[in-house]
Amino acid sequence: MYLIDSHTHLFLEEFDSDRELVLRRAKQAGVEIFCFPNIDVESIERLHRVSDQYADCCYPMMGLHPTSVNAHYQSDLEVIKAELYKRKYIAIGEIGLDLYWDKTFINEQIDAFEEQLRWSVEWNLPVAIHTREAFPQVFKSLYKIGIDRLRGVFHSFGGTKEELEEIVKCKNFMIGINGVITYKNANFRDYLPLFPLDRIILETDSPYLPPVPYRGKRNESAYLVNVAAKVAEVYNLPVETIAETATHNVCKLFNIDNLFTTYNSK
Repeated sequence: MYLIDSHTHLFLEEFDSDRELVLRRAKQAGVEIFCFPNIDVESIERLHRVSDQYADCCYPMMGLHPTSVNAHYQSDLEVIKAELYKRKYIAIGEIGLDLYWDKTFINEQIDAFEEQLRWSVEWNLPVAIHTREAFPQVFKSLYKIGIDRLRGVFHSFGGTKEELEEIVKCKNFMIGINGVITYKNANFRDYLPLFPLDRIILETDSPYLPPVPYRGKRNESAYLVNVAAKVAEVYNLPVETIAETATHNVCKLFNIDNLFTTYNSK
């Protein structure tokens, strides 16, 4: 079984003491590729350092996370945009809207999100979208910038049936499934099979959102096998089919030749 963790923060300090071991455990579990979404200006150096150290398997994205948007977001966006000229990234991310924790900077979040969507079009890169309590506005922004010109993934999906049906209409978008699908209150399991399997990718969002039976512990990429197993159960398909399809979907979404080469050689 060959898996790709399409969304992990392995570069964060939570892994500084044992990152090598975490990678080793992941690869022993069949997770071979790790995709890193940036968070803010302060995380860029870490993102680059870890990505460069493990350049054979770790691939960075570049963006400003919505919970990092504040009064000086415009200067932060300038710094982050400048990075896009300096090196290759697989996506614009992690971007989006988060109205769960704090609505103080809602207008700034919307402006930052839409600006980064424009970058997606300009650089022809997919977007990794974070949305929490904000689906209506996220859809509004996507259609404003041009849904047919954009592509990407709704990271960490756990929305309603209506929200899932709206994403189905967004033909260029996939959804990312992580450990949340293993939680007792994950009601979206009931209607997830309505979503095309060829538009689903797997992620951990580590060190956050560990799947059952690891809740309460630090999440890590090795646990992606638990996510794959639960998705297989929901779709009533062999876990190998889920792994193969999800891996192909990540390769297609992020459009990186050596991902295809690595995958097809397995």
